[in-house]
Amino acid sequence: MDKLVIGNWKMNGRRAANHALLAALLQEPACNRRGVSVAVPALALADVAAQLAGQALSASAQDVSQFADDGAYTGEVSAAMLAEYSVDFVLLGHSERRQYFGEDNRVLAAKYDAAHAAGLRPVLCVGETLAEREAGQDEAVVAAQLEVLIGRADGDLVIAYEPVWAIGTGKVATIEQIAAMHAYIKQWVLRNTKGAVSIRVLYGGSVKAENADAVLSTPNVDGALVGGASLDVSAFRKICETAEKLIKYGNSQDVNLDR
Repeated sequence: MDKLVIGNWKMNGRRAANHALLAALLQEPACNRRGVSVAVPALALADVAAQLAGQALSASAQDVSQFADDGAYTGEVSAAMLAEYSVDFVLLGHSERRQYFGEDNRVLAAKYDAAHAAGLRPVLCVGETLAEREAGQDEAVVAAQLEVLIGRADGDLVIAYEPVWAIGTGKVATIEQIAAMHAYIKQWVLRNTKGAVSIRVLYGGSVKAENADAVLSTPNVDGALVGGASLDVSAFRKICETAEKLIKYGNSQDVNLDR
């Protein structure tokens, strides 16, 4: 199975800089392959999709409207609109969306359904704050966020675990913390949903070139959701090369997860 690498540009980029960044990534075989994608601001999707047409590197969206049908929803971008630009993945429930825009499970469930119906691949982001982890509530918090998947998990299910305290801070969860939470997420999904053909859990939380090998080699880590490092050609290339190496040579450390 591919090790997925999704770069999240967040609210960054201008047209000329985006074009130059993508042109450089397209020259890197490890980046221009199936299983690598860049999640870009909605306004950049037209340019990015055109530049990536016919390439293995794909364009993804950072968000999608909870409203599936066209209508009077000023400022919203529907799943059907995203699908016109050959969007691959769509991020749902990133901690910044939860924190700054108050997105809850009700909203995320509607977004998940809209994305899935349009043929997009939702990536449900989950993760706890430092206070929640220190209080021993990390698993309970993540489980509550995963409830969006009940009755919805089917096909190729992708989840991104992002401890909020490690996003953009330079801090990275320990290998033991990452392994434990990734195993917990997979076990939760197997216990509480039906029909998931495959479950892939990505790690996101200050993933960079220097720690990519350790993170991606961790049991039950199926890829990475990369923030700031995805804006740096050299750093993103090294992360993608690490993922490609692990695909080629295999990673047999995943724990056995029985339903």
